Amino acid sequence: MPADSKYYIETNRAFTLLRKYSWIFTLTIAIGGLWFPKLGLFVLPIMAGLTITAFFKGRYWCGNICPHGSLFDSLLMPLSKNKKIPDFLKSKYVQYGFFIFFSFQVGRKFIDAWSNFGQQSFFDQLGMIFVASYLMVTILGGLATIFISPRTWCQFCPMGTLQRFSYKVGKILNVASKTDKKVTIESEELCKECGLCSKACPMQLEPYKNFNEDGQFESEECIRCDVCVQNCPINILEIKSLDDENNEDLKNAQ
Repeated sequence: MPADSKYYIETNRAFTLLRKYSWIFTLTIAIGGLWFPKLGLFVLPIMAGLTITAFFKGRYWCGNICPHGSLFDSLLMPLSKNKKIPDFLKSKYVQYGFFIFFSFQVGRKFIDAWSNFGQQSFFDQLGMIFVASYLMVTILGGLATIFISPRTWCQFCPMGTLQRFSYKVGKILNVASKTDKKVTIESEELCKECGLCSKACPMQLEPYKNFNEDGQFESEECIRCDVCVQNCPINILEIKSLDDENNEDLKNAQ
């Protein structure tokens, strides 16, 4: 067995009912939509929801709500080789390149569908755009889960890139800094640097090496999934905002 497959832990990531079973939505759209294309229209509020959520909380959606994330983490993870995700899949070139490609394909299909606006077939054609996208992600992301790691697709997912854009805007407008909850360490001096937070991380990040001066893990790739918190052997990690910490200090002072 390759060394990297021993390094990453196949720990339980389905801590809520939503995270455990929202994969049902994915298969309903990706497979059911082949017979009932209008099901694809339900993807539109999903896209709106993840974009709005990212403005306030980064990639929180990916780790707590995303139906495809549930499919990879809950349903397919037992089949995964759980190997190291290739670095090139995490590169900005792949992320932005795939986002541009995806946007072009969806835009082209939308223009074709728009030519039938007002006709009975319009909403079927529009829905099929998203059905096809969901099916593509289910197949490619599923294969990547099995042969590499459950969150391989999430490294270059177009919706993940969209969330990064939204999060950047939220930070520029100084909104996200007040609403975002990040992985936070009680005290860096207490950390044993055992690396379990990294071994358990679905995104294969390294929190224990990257805490800022406020004790928070600064990464636009972090999906706030709570897995590192649950696997810290000395329980010094939690997900909270700086406002939460300041309020705790104020209470202690009183």
